[in-house]
Amino acid sequence: MNRLLLTSVFLLAAVPAGFAAEPPAKPVVWPQLPPKAAASNVKLLEPHLHVNRGGKGAPRIALTFDACMGKTDPRILSTLVDHHIPATIFVTARWLRSNPETLAVFLAHPDIFELEDHGQNHIPAVDVPTMVYGIPAAGSPQAVAQEVKGGADAMVAAGIPQPHWFRGATAKYSLSAIAQIRGMGYRIAGYSINGDSGSLLPAKMVEKQYASARDGDVIISHINQPTHAAGEGVAASILALKAKGVQFVRLQDIPEQGDDDTTY
Repeated sequence: MNRLLLTSVFLLAAVPAGFAAEPPAKPVVWPQLPPKAAASNVKLLEPHLHVNRGGKGAPRIALTFDACMGKTDPRILSTLVDHHIPATIFVTARWLRSNPETLAVFLAHPDIFELEDHGQNHIPAVDVPTMVYGIPAAGSPQAVAQEVKGGADAMVAAGIPQPHWFRGATAKYSLSAIAQIRGMGYRIAGYSINGDSGSLLPAKMVEKQYASARDGDVIISHINQPTHAAGEGVAASILALKAKGVQFVRLQDIPEQGDDDTTY
């Protein structure tokens, strides 16, 4: 036993000093990650809008269409033109650049079409950083102003009269952005019936949405998705309402009332 202990002491003494004195390994320190941005708790509003009712026997409905980007749905356009049905179209600068032929049709029928501002780049008119349906909002008052003014400037440059209405992408707003846009001289176009849920509904569901409209309702749909089934439902629904004796009006033609201080 003594010989074994002496051998162990000898072996330890023979270990190089660098190994014998090696400090314990330091714990691994992972790189510091940036803190997550605080989720915005701003309250978003989706204002409603109604036009004055026509009364029994002459119900009024305002058809409004968003032209966000992309192309034009000929099923909807031809239905409106061929049957002389008034509508208010909200166009973006992006859509105008890609659809000069449709713009020419709109301008050739001023008795049918009212053209209004849908913004420059289809950015939600919210003045704080947040996401709306996965779309980054404008994020500041300056960016909201640019979205509104940029859309209007593009319209005037294309030969369209100065717009008086604005509808932002997603139709959602912060209350402060509503006040800002009103201060720029625009009414904000809400709606009371969502006709096609962003052009994502099947045709039969669109027809049900339109069939639920009553005197004074404002319907929102999209005219820029020619490959979607929703357009078929929109065209059929317009004709069904016409057959029921509905009086179609544009926003510029009739007094209206919007909530959240969007029209007064």
